[in-house]
Amino acid sequence: MSRRLLAPLTAVLATLAVTAAMLTGVLGGTASAAPAVAAATAGCGRTPTLASGTRSIRSGSQNRSYILRVPDGYDRNRPYKLMFAFHWLNGTANDVATGGSAGSTWAYYGQQRLSDNGAILVAPQGIDNGWANTGGRDLTLVDDLTALIEGDLCVDTSQVFALGWSYGGAMSYAVACARPAVFRAVAVLSGANLSGCSGGTQPVAYLGIHGTHDSVLDISLGRSLRDTFVRNNGCTGQNPPEPARGSLTHVVTSYSGCRTGYPVRWAAFDGDHTPEPVDGSTSTDGARTWTGGEIWKFFSQLPSTTTSSPSPSTSSSPTPSTSPSTGPSGSPNGCTTAYRVVNSWPGGFQAEVTVSNTGAAGITGWRVSWTVPSGQAISQVWNGSLTTGGGSATVTNTAWNGSVAPGAGTTFGLLATGNPATVPTLTCAVA
Repeated sequence: MSRRLLAPLTAVLATLAVTAAMLTGVLGGTASAAPAVAAATAGCGRTPTLASGTRSIRSGSQNRSYILRVPDGYDRNRPYKLMFAFHWLNGTANDVATGGSAGSTWAYYGQQRLSDNGAILVAPQGIDNGWANTGGRDLTLVDDLTALIEGDLCVDTSQVFALGWSYGGAMSYAVACARPAVFRAVAVLSGANLSGCSGGTQPVAYLGIHGTHDSVLDISLGRSLRDTFVRNNGCTGQNPPEPARGSLTHVVTSYSGCRTGYPVRWAAFDGDHTPEPVDGSTSTDGARTWTGGEIWKFFSQLPSTTTSSPSPSTSSSPTPSTSPSTGPSGSPNGCTTAYRVVNSWPGGFQAEVTVSNTGAAGITGWRVSWTVPSGQAISQVWNGSLTTGGGSATVTNTAWNGSVAPGAGTTFGLLATGNPATVPTLTCAVA
């Protein structure tokens, strides 16, 4: 696959570089500092209308297409990983979804096989088979697809990932820069700053893979993307080792000192511009490459909730609030809450609330209420149903997370505007 694409990629590299320079200015002035996150688990518990296959969506006044892969045996009550896989220049969504000339084992860069029906996979189609992201149109597509999929299918919103090769790697980098509160991690294969970097100051778990003698996008371009998140993630700067020319090997380095939950890993290989290098060989082969496994391992190491991610503005310790109550049957029941800010940006923040059953019997429903602090306003809630009025907010369980066993817990998340430093006092009750 990669050898066939080297010539056209080389021919358009100069054009892409010019486009990237223009986009940096355009995107920097138009993108919002606060990420656009859709209602995340509205699809949990409902019969889906989306199915695997090629589909279309209206985005930014344009008809865009994408290929969706819903796991076999999809369980509407199970939150799944969501992975965006972006194609390369002159590639297509179909190439990504089928594995192209590399075959089905390389579908979605190997993630379909490795996820073993544990992830919802989406391959968007770029305009003119690329990701120029003019005026932020491709980020808008990502936002619209996220909202559509999470509103219809059951998604774990702390397990949303992006990956891609070449121009697709550039788009994954743009997503990391612009949507740090939405995407848990990205994997950038042989990428460069070609799709813009609106924002680019917040931490995101980052995996970079690049050939040491890439003749299309020099490895220095990949190192530059990596170093953005070395800084953002608070990692200790270093010059990681890279394999010698002619060794036909790869070297993987995990950075030290990174903030908890925000690792950075760098994999350099002795090779050219390809997503599927093979150790000990100059050939490329999606069935034998190590890159798909490295991506899956990096994504899989991250927890399925955001509780390990430190808040940039508050202590990492949750703020407990206890409110015992009595269940409908009269048996002693009770619940407590723990509130924490997991991400913030100028003018807004993302928070998570853990609801724990402290009683001796299981509960089948819960309700959390609080007075919204002055200057704050809740814009979105997931894993719960929100009602507001008179300066107060109440979140009740959804159909799939109301049952909580003794000693167990569940979570819901929210987006809000205002200063995250003011922590509300929560009241928890058994419904």
